[in-house]
Amino acid sequence: MQKQMLVLCAAAFLGGIVGGILGTQIFASTSVEAQKPNGVNAEEFLLLDARGNARAGLGLDANGEVGLVLRSKDGGRTLTLSPDEPSVIKLVDRGGRMLWGAP
Repeated sequence: MQKQMLVLCAAAFLGGIVGGILGTQIFASTSVEAQKPNGVNAEEFLLLDARGNARAGLGLDANGEVGLVLRSKDGGRTLTLSPDEPSVIKLVDRGGRMLWGAP
């Protein structure tokens, strides 16, 4: 019984290794285009705190408009900067009420 268990474990181990090697060879993704050596391409950059909450972000929205968003520690206030918005700079509270804005 113990010998059968040892053979079964060895077979499972070797099968996993062989399957992993074959899987990477068969299903290997095609290489992606390299980015420029002096640049990084992305649609969004996020800065997360230790708890994983987004505190800052730079990116494009669904309409392709660019924006920079900064959030307070407690999430109570959000400062946004977007040249595509009527108020280029605005500070809003958690409920969405604008506290301050500048054209």
